[in-house]
Amino acid sequence: MAKNTPPPPTEGGPESGIEPIDLRQALEERYLSYALSTIMHRALPDVRDGLKPVHRRLLFAMRLLKLDPNAGFKKCARVVGDVMGKFHPHGDQAIYDAMVRLAQDFSVRYPLVEGQGNFGNIDGDNAAAMRYTEARLTAVAQLLLDGIDEDAVDFRETYDGEESEPVVLPGAFPNLLANGSSGIAVGMATSIPPHNAAELCDAALHMIQFPNASVETLVKKVKGPDFPTGGVLVESHQSIVESYRTGRGSFRVRAKWHTEDQGRGTWIAVVTEIPYLVPKSRLIEKIAELLTARKLPLLADIHDESAEDIRIVLEPKSRTVDPALLMESLFKLTDLENRFPLNMNVLSAGRVPMVHSLADVLREWLNHRRDVLIRRSNHRLAKIAHRLEVLGGYLVAYLNLDEVIRIIREEDEPKTELMRAFKLTDVQAEAILNMRLRSLRKLEEMEIRTEHEALSKEQAELRDLVADDDKQWATVGEQIKDVRKTFGPDTALGRRRTEIGDVGALPSADALEELKEALIEKEPVTVVLSEKGWIRALKGHQGDTAGLQFKSGDRLKFALHAQTTDKILLFATDGRFFTLGADKLPGGRGHGEPVRLMVDVGENHDIVAAFVHDPARRLLVAATDGRGFVVPEAEIVANTRKGKQVLNVKAPDEARVCVPVSGDMVAVIGENRKLILFPLTEIPEMTRGKGVRLQRYRDGGLSDVKVFTLADGLSWIDSSGRTWTVMDLDEWRGARAQAGRLPPKGFPKTNKFGRAVLGG
Repeated sequence: MAKNTPPPPTEGGPESGIEPIDLRQALEERYLSYALSTIMHRALPDVRDGLKPVHRRLLFAMRLLKLDPNAGFKKCARVVGDVMGKFHPHGDQAIYDAMVRLAQDFSVRYPLVEGQGNFGNIDGDNAAAMRYTEARLTAVAQLLLDGIDEDAVDFRETYDGEESEPVVLPGAFPNLLANGSSGIAVGMATSIPPHNAAELCDAALHMIQFPNASVETLVKKVKGPDFPTGGVLVESHQSIVESYRTGRGSFRVRAKWHTEDQGRGTWIAVVTEIPYLVPKSRLIEKIAELLTARKLPLLADIHDESAEDIRIVLEPKSRTVDPALLMESLFKLTDLENRFPLNMNVLSAGRVPMVHSLADVLREWLNHRRDVLIRRSNHRLAKIAHRLEVLGGYLVAYLNLDEVIRIIREEDEPKTELMRAFKLTDVQAEAILNMRLRSLRKLEEMEIRTEHEALSKEQAELRDLVADDDKQWATVGEQIKDVRKTFGPDTALGRRRTEIGDVGALPSADALEELKEALIEKEPVTVVLSEKGWIRALKGHQGDTAGLQFKSGDRLKFALHAQTTDKILLFATDGRFFTLGADKLPGGRGHGEPVRLMVDVGENHDIVAAFVHDPARRLLVAATDGRGFVVPEAEIVANTRKGKQVLNVKAPDEARVCVPVSGDMVAVIGENRKLILFPLTEIPEMTRGKGVRLQRYRDGGLSDVKVFTLADGLSWIDSSGRTWTVMDLDEWRGARAQAGRLPPKGFPKTNKFGRAVLGG
């Protein structure tokens, strides 16, 4: 059995090998260290070159391997090995995955790596193993690295201290916005869509000329994201401007499609471009699943006829289906439409994570390009100064060639003697001594002076450049113009792929309502609501409700003939209207479900009316205190389960009636059995409120209301189901808010006009 051996005591005593620490403080320090490491060295890109450390190290390692665009390919395993061994102490698969993404033209707008072999596809298939694939840099990557050997950027030691790596790349290409980026850190994330490089260059050139340019002006240049997979951007101009101003927002992108005539009136819809980062195979599987589940009643079948280009064929159910309606149904339920988030949270100057606006990102990139220009200019000035110094020594050697040769042959310390004899510097003497014999024939005075003059002229120009801000910005502008020319809209890689859609062409509210109905199979149902609030939908239009079964002590309250595409409106005693979809009601088996599980009806309130929604209709609503008004039915539809407050009532008063407005007269009868008739025009039309007084009461309150046509007379149904009609109504006619008189002979003792149980 193993023994528990304690550590040997040290000079400080038995406890000196253990250091007590505060657990809370230790956890905070370590978690903070982890969070900062994730933010600074893994998840967020640098605003200057748009790269995360792994991508920057990949490009730098490939450059060291001389994998230029004109060079041959090398195995990806070789690149990954170099990156992992020298710069990036992480797993090889993570490095390879990052490299693969840089080579996928459907993942990055301007690929930084040119791949040879299987690098995955838009269906979501993985790339081949790194031992099979090969790669080299692209022209875009070369632009990012341009000038890295000319002291353009700072270098730092690698993780093991044996090599050095760039802190940031020179970044002659606007990579952050052109290729976008995404990442999740600790407590923050970034999500930047790709954009068109030519548009970004135009915006940058505008900012050079107008440093305080507004986002509204820049958006005229940068019209929106430009995704590698194309698609149609359907976002309002105001929304795009606001997103770019705040650095946060989202962009709605739809698939690009068209119809093809198949003859004899038939047609198919063909999708040729899909939203960014949507795997095609998974998209088609999702549509097929919805088709099987009968969630797409307008679609008959789907085929994938893609080769190198995307071609998804959609067959409609019938030739009469509206193509736009079919596509709207697919946009609503599938990833043929999605939103790409914008969160421009990047490292400012490589140190501070913060959310940038479009103008901020462009300004930081331009400032970086200016810094790179100054550093490269100073580096070139140092090289020129050194060369001019060497040329001065060569000129002395040419003019005194025989003496120089004698000193080198005869003197023990030729360097010191040369410096003493001709007043040369250490650099000049060293250059003369290192000169090969074959170079002696080239020491011609004219050539030396010509080179000296050219370098002196270049030196003067560079000194002027370093000292003049305007010249610096002009030079940066020329460099950006060269990039724009290389990736302009007339080039294959530079042309805009994502189309800017017409937001005005999006479906209207009526079209969306039609779409909702189109997504539901239209079937007749009978909606049954019991006194205790249990609701269900029976298939078909039931003519006889006597055979309906209810729970013990419960009975029928309302029965409505409807279609599954209809909305059922409920009116509660607290003056709220609630909306239920007929297709979402429980089936006819059993007793249904409590309506309170579907809508938030108050505990002390009940349903006083239920009917099928007709947006063209008007309703008269009234409370027990005799107040009411007319409301358009289109204004009472509730979008949430909390309902919509329409009739304002205060306890102990309650909403009592909700009747359709059809006629020119209103009949109101109270619990005191007094009847008053007055014109409908005396009641105002409102969308919410208490309304006006319909009838005045000394005792009791309102019992029932009916709207009728005076020429047809006033009708009611008695307890036996017989219909009574009175034509001579002068005795009961009056003005609104009067008390009224006792009703005609034969009026029901319930003080109700009576309505058929079945209705819509």
